[in-house]
Amino acid sequence: MSADPDGPPRNRRLSPQEYGGAVDLSFGPQESAEAREAPAESPPEVRPRRVLSRRQWALRGVLSAALVAGAGVGLWYALPVKTVTVEGNRRLPEGRVVELAGLQGSFGWLYYGAWRARGLLDSPWVASASVTRVFPDTVQIRVTERVARVRLQRPDGSVVAVSVDGTPLPGAVNTQKLPLVSGWGPDRLDEVLQVLAALSRYNVQSVVFTPTGLTVKLPSGSVWSGDPQALLKYAGSISMYPDKDISIYPWGVSVQE
Repeated sequence: MSADPDGPPRNRRLSPQEYGGAVDLSFGPQESAEAREAPAESPPEVRPRRVLSRRQWALRGVLSAALVAGAGVGLWYALPVKTVTVEGNRRLPEGRVVELAGLQGSFGWLYYGAWRARGLLDSPWVASASVTRVFPDTVQIRVTERVARVRLQRPDGSVVAVSVDGTPLPGAVNTQKLPLVSGWGPDRLDEVLQVLAALSRYNVQSVVFTPTGLTVKLPSGSVWSGDPQALLKYAGSISMYPDKDISIYPWGVSVQE
């Protein structure tokens, strides 16, 4: 029966398909039947990492060491030192400098360094040295040699040349005109060298040291002082009394007539 448009609404009879059917109460976009029926994707397969045994690690280490050693040997022979130049040597022969620098025979240019050249400082004649590598096969050596400053008479009577820093220089030649230092008691060589440096213009002939002081012999006259610092302080008085024997004290100068 149809409903009267002007009368109250009447109940509508449901079809068999609608009656007793399930009601979807979910919200949001609806999933298709194909999607619901499709199986879920399995996670990607994770392969376990390969763990090396100790033997394999040891084998790798041996192979790496062999490669490094082979490369090192190759560089040794591929870049040998072929040219060595020496500058600044006056007392030491060039061959001796090369020997001290560790460059006799064959040596790899790439591996030469200060550890090898340190032998230069083993010689008392070498005060300092610089070594420069020039690619591909040259080593330049420049030395600064010590110079004999005085002759030192040892307690046994022997005489050896000594540099300004107190280093004995065995084998020094032409030292007859250097001041002769001698004496007894505690070693006062450092003080003597300081005094000689201050009196270098006075042509000092010799210096004798004792526990009580220093006696400086000049071409004419002499200077004695029990205090080297006082001697350095009043050294200018020597020129005032060039032919006299003078004594220098911390409080002044005494001149012997």
